[in-house]
Amino acid sequence: MEVFLIRPTYLRATGKMFLDTDGELAVRIARETVESHVSRAKPPATKVPDTFDEKYGVFVTLTTHPGDELRGCIGYPEPLVPLIEALRDSAIGACARDPRFRPVRPEELAHIKIEVSLLTPPQEITVIKAADMPSDVRVGTDGLIVQKAWARGLLLPQVPVEWGWDAEEFLSQTCVKAGLMPDAWLEKGTKVFKFQAEVFSEDEPGGRARRRDLSEEHGCRD
Repeated sequence: MEVFLIRPTYLRATGKMFLDTDGELAVRIARETVESHVSRAKPPATKVPDTFDEKYGVFVTLTTHPGDELRGCIGYPEPLVPLIEALRDSAIGACARDPRFRPVRPEELAHIKIEVSLLTPPQEITVIKAADMPSDVRVGTDGLIVQKAWARGLLLPQVPVEWGWDAEEFLSQTCVKAGLMPDAWLEKGTKVFKFQAEVFSEDEPGGRARRRDLSEEHGCRD
């Protein structure tokens, strides 16, 4: 009941979609889902707040510990299904269906950190001149999707922060992710969308999950 009373006031005051407790729960559910899938066990039943029954985009990212090397990342860019369904499916996808990696083995679980990104719906960036697009991209806040014909690529907002990219490089690298040339964002017929994410990450494998402040992390790199 206490969380129910706090939620509306807190979210309005902070401009956030989720409480920290929501993010911590999302990470815990993602870990339970990964561990259950990898060990071929039945996942535990977990009670979730009503928010998890609403439709949100979500990505689950696995990284090695130590080393922070990517080990899998799958998600739903758009709010198509209830969050709890998208979260569990993304967790399974990250550990078993990312085509860039072999499926996670049981012995790896103790050395993998889990991060969950809860997304706002993508919004197309519209500018008079394509060359002005970088001014509409906020590194440390926005994630990007580039789409042209059959090609589509997405990079989460933490990616340019971790690599130290500026907005123009971020646009170029998202084009590369889509299988396009780096300057494809300047071409006619290319659509660019931006979205935001609230990101929650484990301190260590199975450890406490905390909200990442990407703007602060980006500022520390400047």
